[in-house]
Amino acid sequence: MLSFLVRRLILVVPVLLGILIITFALARLIPGDPCTIALGEHATQAACQDYLNRMGLNNPMPTQFMRYLASLVRGDLGNSIRTNETVTSIVLLRMPMTIELTIFAMLFATIIGILMGILSALRQNSIVDVVTIAIANLGVSMPVFFLGLLLAYLFAIVLKGTPFWLPPSGRLTSGFTTVPLMETFHLTNIKGFPLALVTFLSNMVLFNSLISGNWKVFVDGLHHLILPAFTVGTIPLAIIARMTRSSLVDVMGLDYIRTARAKGLKEGLVVFRHAFRNALLPIITIVGLQLGGLLGGAILTETIFGLPGMGTVLVTSIYARDYPVLQASVVLIALIFVMVNLLVDISYGYLDPRIRLQ
Repeated sequence: MLSFLVRRLILVVPVLLGILIITFALARLIPGDPCTIALGEHATQAACQDYLNRMGLNNPMPTQFMRYLASLVRGDLGNSIRTNETVTSIVLLRMPMTIELTIFAMLFATIIGILMGILSALRQNSIVDVVTIAIANLGVSMPVFFLGLLLAYLFAIVLKGTPFWLPPSGRLTSGFTTVPLMETFHLTNIKGFPLALVTFLSNMVLFNSLISGNWKVFVDGLHHLILPAFTVGTIPLAIIARMTRSSLVDVMGLDYIRTARAKGLKEGLVVFRHAFRNALLPIITIVGLQLGGLLGGAILTETIFGLPGMGTVLVTSIYARDYPVLQASVVLIALIFVMVNLLVDISYGYLDPRIRLQ
C-alpha cells in the first residue's frame, strides 16, 4: 500500500506540470493584449512597454514559465496582474465558497442518486423504474445555466411570499456576517501555513458558523446554498443514479445472490450487505470522476447565483488576461481532482478485498 501511494504521488507531479504548461500556453495564446485591458485602449506605446516590463510579460514564454515555476516551488503563487493582490489571498478568500458548494452538491448528488438507483434496480421495468430513469435523463439533458435560471425564477419569484421561497443570489442575507476564527478563538500567534489554513476555514461560512455556534448564520448560509447545490448537483445525480441501477441489476443476477436468498436471508440483508457492496466499485469510480464536472459546473453556477467563489474570479481573470490567477485556479482544481481520484483508488482495496493495490 505504501509503495502504491508513493508511486501515485510521484505521478501527480508530471500531471500537474503538464496541466500547468498547457494552461500557461493557452492563456497567452488567447487573442487580446493585457496592457490594453489594464490601461485602456488609449494607452501609449511607451506606457504599454513600461507595463509589460514591470509585469515581466515581454520576456520569451519559456523564460516567463521558468520564473513562474520557480516561484511555485517556493510556494509563491504570484500577484494578480489586474489588482496586484497576492494570488494566495485571493484563493484563501474565494476558494472556500467553491469548495463548500462542491461538497454540498456532491453530497446531494451522491445520496439522492444512489437511493434513486437502488429503488430503480429493485423495481426493474416497473413504473417506478421508468419514472426514475426519465428523471435521470431529464437531469442529464438540462444545462446548468438553464436549470439555475429556471430554479431562481421559480423559487424566488413565483413562490415569493410562501414558505417555499428561497434566496436567488448571494451567500448571506444582508446584516448576517461571520467572525474570523482567529478572533473567535484568540489565535494571535500563528503564522505561515497554520494561519493560511485558519483563514481558509474562516471563509467557509457553514464551517465557521458551526464551530463558533452562530446558528442563525448557519441556517441562513444553508438556506442560500440550496438552489446552487441543487443546480450544480443535478447532472452528477442523474449519472450516479443510472450507474447505480446498472451496476446493482448486474450484481443481483449473480449466483451468490440466489444462494443468499435460498439460505433464507431477509431481502434487505441480501441487497445491502451482499449486492450493494459488490456494486459499489463502479459507483465510487463515477462519483470520483463527477467531481471534475462539479468543480467546473460550480464556476458557472456561482456566476448565475452571484456567489463570491472562484467562478467570478476565474471568469474575470480570463477576460482581463490575469495569468497568475488563471493558472493558480486551474492547478488547484486539477490537484483536488487528482487527490480525489487517488482516494477512489485506495477505496477499492477496502471495498473489495480481492483487489490488492500493488
